[in-house]
Amino acid sequence: MNPACGAWSLPRPCRVLVLLNPRGGKGKALQLFRSHVQPLLAQADVSFTLMLTEHRNHARELVRVEELRRWDALVVMSGDGLMHEVVNGLMERPDWETAIHKPLCSLPAGSGNALAASLNHYAGYEQVTNEDLLTNCTLLLCRRLLAPTNLLSLQTASGLRLFSVLSLAWGFIADVDLESEKFRRLGEMRFTLGTFLRLAALRVYKGTLAYLPVERVASQGPAPTAMERQNQQGPTDAHLVPLQEPVPPYWTVVPEQDFVLVLALLHSHLSSEMFAAPMGRCPAGTMHLFYVRAGVSRAMLLRLFLAMEKGRHMDYHCPYLVYVPVVAFRLEPKDGKGVFAVDGELMVSEAVQGQVHPDYIWMVSGCVEPPPSQKPQQGAPQREHL
Repeated sequence: MNPACGAWSLPRPCRVLVLLNPRGGKGKALQLFRSHVQPLLAQADVSFTLMLTEHRNHARELVRVEELRRWDALVVMSGDGLMHEVVNGLMERPDWETAIHKPLCSLPAGSGNALAASLNHYAGYEQVTNEDLLTNCTLLLCRRLLAPTNLLSLQTASGLRLFSVLSLAWGFIADVDLESEKFRRLGEMRFTLGTFLRLAALRVYKGTLAYLPVERVASQGPAPTAMERQNQQGPTDAHLVPLQEPVPPYWTVVPEQDFVLVLALLHSHLSSEMFAAPMGRCPAGTMHLFYVRAGVSRAMLLRLFLAMEKGRHMDYHCPYLVYVPVVAFRLEPKDGKGVFAVDGELMVSEAVQGQVHPDYIWMVSGCVEPPPSQKPQQGAPQREHL
């Protein structure tokens, strides 16, 4: 990390709203906040108001009506699912175009903590877990530096539109999320146990996958019948056509229709111990797309997942594992098997498509110079040279 570089930052002193899920992960989030976070915030002149979430989508409901001008940032202390709620709540506000630029901070206290682990990685820290990861992310908040990150817009066949800050998974990974829910008290160990259980009864998922590769965007521009907003808030998905229409001819359609998993990922980590995208941080407006074709052996799949802890899974050059950077994708399940996991939150299996919107939200992060055209929400952060 380079403390001499200039970056957008939160003011000093600053006021933050902390949204904390006391039941997330191992159920110790509030205790960890008091012991590991609160003392550091006091030293750094960061005042806070603490709100405990009481039920699913409570955070979404709170930020939908909160007076955001009271706060310099929203701090989310839980797993990735609570950040998903907050971002979608902001996008449902009448003033969503300004609300979504309110700076956000992720403090890990859930089972997955992938977003926090990714921000930890971008800041130059070593890969750590549990209290060490929480301390690192709290120190990032105390340093106050901000960086813009991508946002994934998703549309489903049933007409739902939602936004993802991390990932969409289908097949093996989503099933592990679902089936390991009953082991939540184990923390991240739930995913390891879930992986072994799912490997023992490996499934194949039928569907069609298509994507718009990064290299074709500049030459093609927006889709001829790009999706306009129809009674929906949020940015226009210029690269997507209606789901009932075929994808544009310049998209790539994967010839295989039997998959073990499909994963669209905006960041480097899939959990604090799964370094899924070692190829580097996604440039503005792009995401990582991985898929594993049917035919891979259980032994190879196990080796890939074990190697993912250190980001070494690509070193196997497994012919069944495919990676491509993309700006948009479409996935259409064919047999109804499996579920989707969006930021770790489960969705029914139906046709879905998504597009990345570049540098759309502001996160407390390491020292990264944002593009000149990007600014966080007016009136809260300020330009500061550290």
